[in-house]
Amino acid sequence: MFAYVCNMPRFFVEVAYKGTNYQGFQIQDNANTVQEEVDKALSTLFRAPILTTGSSRTDAGVHALRNFMHFDTELPLHPQTVYKLNAILPKDIVLNDLYAVPDTAHSRFDALHREYKYFVYPTKNPFLYDRGYFFPYTIDIDLMQQAADLLKEYQDFESFSKRNSQVFTYNCQIEKSEWYFDQSLQCWVYNVKANRFLRGMVRGLVATMLKVGRGKLTLNDFRKIVEGKDCTKAWFDSPPQGLFLVDVGYPPGLLQSVSALQ
Repeated sequence: MFAYVCNMPRFFVEVAYKGTNYQGFQIQDNANTVQEEVDKALSTLFRAPILTTGSSRTDAGVHALRNFMHFDTELPLHPQTVYKLNAILPKDIVLNDLYAVPDTAHSRFDALHREYKYFVYPTKNPFLYDRGYFFPYTIDIDLMQQAADLLKEYQDFESFSKRNSQVFTYNCQIEKSEWYFDQSLQCWVYNVKANRFLRGMVRGLVATMLKVGRGKLTLNDFRKIVEGKDCTKAWFDSPPQGLFLVDVGYPPGLLQSVSALQ
């Protein structure tokens, strides 16, 4: 277990959001973002400036079922803090919980894994048009699963990182990579889990694997793209609305819900 002893109390915020109306998660100049809305709500409730640090950046139009950020404050938390923050936040952002953590905990650097799902629907669906990729073509899901399995053989994913990513390494440890059909939603889902992801990586993987599924690329072609470490050889045209950040995982015992401590 993690000892909760700190000079300036630190808290993790767990949020979910529909990203349609936002220019991504991270605060930007002259653009409405999810982080800006959360910071604004926290600052309004505490009546003091509150700035958060996010665990994972999502692009414009991308959604999240579970993302995290952290902030520090010495101000007391009201028993209805979560309720009050949700009353301030816009309807497409929800704060699910607050967690007390050690003052050294970091929402980004302490994360053990991130998990994403990408939704591809083959027939017109009014409930998925802004939360999925309409792709009305025949695809070979067995070939796409073989491509997904192939990814676990590699660590360097420079081919699936957009230019100007400004990272020190392109290495990622993929532990889950699978395609399946969701009967309830009537759509294909790509589920991928790794210790970290590069900018545009999941959408690049999906778009390129769809080329395999359509017979536009062979599995050997796909392997060459991975090994080529050249993003100009991959495709990144899968739209943002199909992508969901579904989980960010932390070491056991790190997160202690504030509601349980009050």
